[in-house]
Amino acid sequence: QFPCLGFGARIPPSGEVSHEFFLTLDSSKPFCAGIEGILSSYYTSLNTVQLYGPTNFSPVINHVAKFAQVYQTDPSNYFVLLIITDGIITDFEETKSALVNASSLPMSVIIVGVGNEDFSAMEILDGDNGRLQSNGQLAKRDIVQFVELRKFVQSGQGWNKALLAKAVLAEIPSQVCSWMKSNGFNPRPRT
Repeated sequence: QFPCLGFGARIPPSGEVSHEFFLTLDSSKPFCAGIEGILSSYYTSLNTVQLYGPTNFSPVINHVAKFAQVYQTDPSNYFVLLIITDGIITDFEETKSALVNASSLPMSVIIVGVGNEDFSAMEILDGDNGRLQSNGQLAKRDIVQFVELRKFVQSGQGWNKALLAKAVLAEIPSQVCSWMKSNGFNPRPRT
């Protein structure tokens, strides 16, 4: 079971713009059963809502951070937020702040840029060239991995799913380990 969020859409029946809604479009049933449930909810949502800018990430990051905060002392829970976007981020400063605030929590954020937008600002969020900072506060650790989908498209052959998966998941093991180490958690011995 996976909770799945959407952002940047007018939600029926009122048409109110939301930057944080469950893909199931039912707040009492936020979970999707497996990958098939996620895809089903995504397509249902896509055919029901009206996509609408701006592209704000901070609401969904803060949403997941609230859950991660509950599990700060439990090394058996770690959260990974996957954001798939075709737009340039419009709440950049708020997103930086949300990520810096979440950097001490058991969570990682993977951002996949889809389409031909200029995603150069996403590289700043990634933190590979130095830890992210916001309002004078430095992130405790790098929790973001940014990947541009177009870099994995092979002309005439579609896209390389294996290389994409490798890039998307590349930093998760080290991010989990850095969170565990910074919080004094040691791996359980193998039995």
